[in-house]
Amino acid sequence: MAETISITDVSPRDGLQNQTVHLSTEDKLELIARLVAAGVNSVEATSFVTPKAVPQMADAGELVPRISARFPQLRTSVLVPNLKGLERAHAAGAQEVAVVLSATETMNRKNINMGLDEATEVSAQTVLAAHDKGLRTRAYVAVAFECPFEGKTPLAEVVRLATRMHATGAGEIVIADTIGAASPQKVRALFAALRDVVPMDRLAVHLHDTRGLGAANAWAALEAGVRRFDASVGGIGGCPFAPGAAGNLATEDLVLMAETSGFTTGLSLDALLDAVDFAEQQLRRPLGGRSSAWLRRQRDKRLAAELQPA
Repeated sequence: MAETISITDVSPRDGLQNQTVHLSTEDKLELIARLVAAGVNSVEATSFVTPKAVPQMADAGELVPRISARFPQLRTSVLVPNLKGLERAHAAGAQEVAVVLSATETMNRKNINMGLDEATEVSAQTVLAAHDKGLRTRAYVAVAFECPFEGKTPLAEVVRLATRMHATGAGEIVIADTIGAASPQKVRALFAALRDVVPMDRLAVHLHDTRGLGAANAWAALEAGVRRFDASVGGIGGCPFAPGAAGNLATEDLVLMAETSGFTTGLSLDALLDAVDFAEQQLRRPLGGRSSAWLRRQRDKRLAAELQPA
């Protein structure tokens, strides 16, 4: 049997957080419904940050309970910046939370208004408090390859922070290429170091496609033993606090690469395209990964053939 990889679609949170068009709660639910129809069983739904900083996520308290009611089997994580965000997420019924710890001083100050040491302590405290509430946890190590403000990120610093978050008890350590600066060689080198301190089944990778290397970097992660991935349908997204953070690795690109390379994802490419089409309509701009045009042509050919008389 083909080996399975797990995909968390982050389009409802990381995808929408920097869009000029703000989707309504109903439209976010419809996007998630289309992801579920495509076979997605894990999403990052929203973030409990101040609406002044990220107004696109202002409806987090309303969205989470509606997701839980409509999709009770869906693994739904939410981003929380600190203990206050955790309290809000818990009150809304969240079952899984994620903290974001950047690997450089400046990025932490830009993202969460804390220095690296303080951000590390707050992230650890938040993970521990989430465990006390019975919640699952993820911990991002952001700008893991390069910082838009400080340049190349030392590998040893990423390993140190991942080790700390693992020791704190984070259920999943997500290595994030926040501005899409990684290369396959860098991905292999980092995960070769990480697997000595964090079990591979606890590691995940979050890739952006800024330089067109998203799928190549995902393949390098697969070769290194990673089986958990973040991706965003249509390639939507980018961090509003990181200059140069273009869209995420598109879910459809990751699925196509994995499925044609002997892995299984459980996701339908045609149904993912339906989600891309919906997001395009709502965000009023073209979307799609690097494979989307080809995938759409294949879909159209199949549909045309099905309409031919027997």
